[in-house]
Amino acid sequence: MEEDNTYIRFDWAIKHMLRDKANFGILEGLISVLLGEEVKISEILESEGNQESESDKFNRVDIKARNSKGHIIIVEVQLTRQLHYLERILYGVCKTITEHISKGEKYDQVKKVYSISILYCDFGQGADYVYQGSTHFKGIHTGDELKVSMKEEGVIVQHFPREVFPEYYLIRVNEYDKIPESPLDEWITYLKTGKVRDDTRTPGLQEVKKKLQYLSMSPKERRAYDAHIDAIMVQNDVLDTARDEGLEEGLKIGRAEGLAEGREQGRMEGLRSVARRFIALGMSDREIAEMTGLTEDEIRTLH
Repeated sequence: MEEDNTYIRFDWAIKHMLRDKANFGILEGLISVLLGEEVKISEILESEGNQESESDKFNRVDIKARNSKGHIIIVEVQLTRQLHYLERILYGVCKTITEHISKGEKYDQVKKVYSISILYCDFGQGADYVYQGSTHFKGIHTGDELKVSMKEEGVIVQHFPREVFPEYYLIRVNEYDKIPESPLDEWITYLKTGKVRDDTRTPGLQEVKKKLQYLSMSPKERRAYDAHIDAIMVQNDVLDTARDEGLEEGLKIGRAEGLAEGREQGRMEGLRSVARRFIALGMSDREIAEMTGLTEDEIRTLH
């Protein structure tokens, strides 16, 4: 670890520190910079990522908050590759919407949900490091965007569907490789490197400097944090090694049995290789299935 300007990684902080009201300013800063508007968090809501588990270092971590407007914001950190990730965040958003409207309530009680994914793993193909998605209804002949009438505090107002439907942000941390030119760039620099500019004025990062300095941790906290970082390095090495071995196996089989069939067999052997390593690291069959796409029955045959 470098010293004075090294700060605790965000994935550790979100799991262990940012649920404390005294630290809301850090999360508010990130969300405000990303959404382009000031966000105030009123409360942290219960979420699956609040749970501690033996395989904590492998889990995604997340935090679910309600802002001063009543909107719900899910901030999720994904540390490892996972198949069907888009389907999973869609499911999480839908589940959140239904959890926060009571049976019999009118549909105007449905809350706007923002889903923010901070991805420390390879995800998708694209030239940018931040992607945003929301629902738009456009005329197939005119190209104009549909507006709908809604009742808000006793007044009929016009809204775009994107103001009601969930909004998604995907931050591809590993794809960021530039000198910071904006507050959002400064945030992603911190997410990737744990570094913060000494003269930063970016919302949230000033609080990071005050509250998340590595050297301010107790010896016990520092040992736990260092173990977390070591586990991530091991995990990434396992994935890269398994992928390379699977590719090599595919090339060998491809030369012997035909390229297309060989590639598929090599891909499967690569997945099985990943699964075996995760079994050795003590992960559950369910977690391994989520990250490899193998079925739990297929994984059980590898024990």
